[in-house]
Amino acid sequence: GPAEGGKRYSIMYFVYILRSKTTGKHYIGSTYNVDKRLVAHNSGANRSTRAGMPWEIIYSESYASRSEAWQREKLIKRYKGGEAFRKLIS
Repeated sequence: GPAEGGKRYSIMYFVYILRSKTTGKHYIGSTYNVDKRLVAHNSGANRSTRAGMPWEIIYSESYASRSEAWQREKLIKRYKGGEAFRKLIS
């Protein structure tokens, strides 16, 4: 299993930015499985992103803990639409 040989199996958490191919809007989120999350966004499973389908991932960062990823997600959301956001995704 994952704990064999005393090695701890670590899950990475990702902060990601999606861009809607139809509206050009951005969505910021965090998850431990970006591919799976993108499929969910593009299947209409997420109410807040249903209108913008299809979405593409244009940016992601990885973190060792969920709380770090969540803090970063909050920070990016704070400056969404501003100069710092544009720099990040350019």
